[in-house]
Amino acid sequence: MENIEYYEYPELLDVKDIQSILQIGRRQAYELVNSNVFHSVKFGRRIKIPKQSFFKWLKG
Repeated sequence: MENIEYYEYPELLDVKDIQSILQIGRRQAYELVNSNVFHSVKFGRRIKIPKQSFFKWLKG
């Protein structure tokens, strides 16, 4: 995770953003999102993660 810049990302992240930030695969990203360690919202088949919630979790 080289120099992750909080402001580079939109307010609502996609699973692809999580993959990119953590440098993990698609399956791992979905497992993480579905583990409820940070807040996520489903809109039909789409999953969105509030940026603030994710980065708060990431920073511990």
